Formats: sequence, structure tokens, C-alpha cells
Amino acid sequence: MNYILFDGPSRNSLLPFTYTRPVADIRIGILTIREKWEHHLGSTITTITEDYLADKYPMVEMEENVMINASYLPNFELVELIRRLEKNQAIFKDEDVIAFFATDSQEDIDFETYQAIEYNEACLKVEHTWDIFSKNGAAIQADFDLLTEGRTSLPIPTTVNTIAPENIFIEEGAQLNFVTLNASTGPIYIGKDAVILEGSLIRGPFALCEKAAVKMGAKIYGPTTIGPYSKVGGEINNAVLFANSNKGHDGYLGNSVLGEWCNLGADTNNSNLKNNYAEVRLWSYETENFAKTGLQFCGLMMGDHSKCGINTMFNTGTVVGVNANIFGTGFPRNFVPSFSWGGSSGFTTYTTKKAFEVAEMVMKRRDVELTDVDKAILEHIFEESKKYRRD
Repeated sequence: MNYILFDGPSRNSLLPFTYTRPVADIRIGILTIREKWEHHLGSTITTITEDYLADKYPMVEMEENVMINASYLPNFELVELIRRLEKNQAIFKDEDVIAFFATDSQEDIDFETYQAIEYNEACLKVEHTWDIFSKNGAAIQADFDLLTEGRTSLPIPTTVNTIAPENIFIEEGAQLNFVTLNASTGPIYIGKDAVILEGSLIRGPFALCEKAAVKMGAKIYGPTTIGPYSKVGGEINNAVLFANSNKGHDGYLGNSVLGEWCNLGADTNNSNLKNNYAEVRLWSYETENFAKTGLQFCGLMMGDHSKCGINTMFNTGTVVGVNANIFGTGFPRNFVPSFSWGGSSGFTTYTTKKAFEVAEMVMKRRDVELTDVDKAILEHIFEESKKYRRD
């Protein structure tokens, strides 16, 4: 069977992260949503997404296909239901479609003609940006169970202090010495060729993905995920870094999400709690206004390729778009549009020419090319986000 993940209605509420990727490629837990489904279904999975992303994330359609809403994370019961789907059947949770069977000859999908299968069990769904960090603990546990079932961890080095070592899994090539790992509050997963330097204190749930690094003396509270090739230091609490992003120095990051190719300057700090302890409101690309999150703790949401200088301060509930460059004293405003250059004293447009020059240099350091397809995606975002910038 051919499986296809589609963005669904949650795409806009997951901006700025879905500016540059399908919903399926959001990282939550240890794996991306796409990787989770591929592990469960034992199959390569493609996506249906926005037209401007399709060249980088193409869809492969066959005669018979099962379409899966990428906002839903797999579990064993749901996967079995999806495996058994037949023609003209769809799985619903309340009014929400989770998956349905489709053929390449169908021009339109009319669910009124489908047999509805109700799924009433609990499952994880990512429909808002803040879900990425607030549901990360449950996602880490699910991925940990999936990836470690029937496998044996590398031995924990004798120099490592541990609590609940049975909840710690170390992949091949990982290096760690003279660190403390407390897995009594959730599992700790150390990915292939990952590094944790001396003096680090880590409390689960925690995922350090392939070739990621924790620098000396870091203090990390779970649930936290450090994506592949990312580097972190200082103090982190309940944050998710997608891949190739750096928070390499002292400073605080809490209840936050960073996309790919982000960099936080030394001593950057974000607030995750309002002084009056009120509910945090976060910029919504859907309503083009600030929306309630239902959360008391909510920090920084930063899109791909965005960066900030040393000693940057972010207020509670700040959203930064794609390819923003932030610097200077004081707090920048709570919504920084894509391709903005500046800080609390004001912003100008960060031109694509300058942004591409920086991105090419940053990516080259990790032997990754900024392709023409990548540039076309970023050009589209530049045009789409013009209405938010005030030059």
C-alpha cells in the first residue's frame, strides 16, 4: 500500500515552521512525524503540501493510496486501523478525518459516500505551534518505546552518574563522560554519534538526536529534544530544536521551539512566564492577531534560518518568522516577521540577497548546499510575508 501524509487544516496554525516544510516534517519527540509513520508502517511515505514546497517534498501517487492527516502522531492501535483500510473507508475522530482510502482515478473525495470508522481512543495531535513543546514529553516516550523495543543500549560509561539507568538508551558512537543523567522523570535517548561534554546535568524526558552535542556544564530539564547536528549549552527547559540549530552558550531557553539553521547568540534569554502570571497570547498567522494559548508558560517560536546577536532578550510568547536577524538592546516586539533585520529600535527588510549569502555560508560549514529549490521556497516566503513588515 502507498501511504501519503497530507498537511490538513492545521498547517496555518503551525506557521512559521510550516513555511519551510510540510506538517509531516515537524520534529516532536525523537523523530519527525514522517519518520514516526515510516517506522510504524515500514514504508517510505511522501506528502501532499503547498505547491511552492512540492519540488522539495514531492508526492508519489499510485493506483491505491491511503491518505493520513499529518497532524496525528501514530500509535499501535491507530496504525492497525489504517493498515486495514479498504476502498471507500475513512477513519474519523469526532469531525476530524485522520485517514482515508483513495484511488488515483478519484477526482473528488466525498466523505458522505464513505464508510466512517470512528476512532475514540486517546492520541497525540499537533495542531498549534505550542503543542510541539507541550506534548513533547509524551512524544519522546512513544518514540523511545518504538526505537528501543527489542534492542540493547550501549553500556553507560562508568564515569556517568545515573538515576533510573533502565530508562537510558545510548546509540552507537555516542560519547559522554562525567555527566549526570536523571531518567526517573522520563526516558533519556542519546542518538548515534551524539556528544555530551563534561559537567552537564540532564533530566528526562530528553532526546539528543544523531550527531547533536551538549556543551560543558549545560543544565537541561525535560521534556527537551535537541535535533540532529544541533549544539546546545547553558540552561534549557522544555524546548525543541529541529536540526542544525545552535544555542551554544550560556543563557536561558524555555518552553520554546527553534526551527532549522537557527542560532542564538551568547547570553540570549527568553521569558516564558508573564510578570502577572496571566495566560500567554501568541501571534496567529490565521487570524493575523494574538491568540490565546491556554498556557501560563510559553516562550519563543523561531522559524528556520533566523538568528539573534549576543545578549538578546525575548519577551514571553514571542514569534519570529523565517530568516530574521535580531540584535541590539531591549526587547524586540512579540511578533518579528520573516526577513526582518533589527531589534527593539525598529526593523528594516532583510533582503533575500543578503539572507542567501549568510545561509550559504552557514550551511556550507556542515557540507549542506542551499539549492535553487531552497532559494525558491525562501523567495516565496519573502513575498508572502511582505504584508507583515513595516519598512
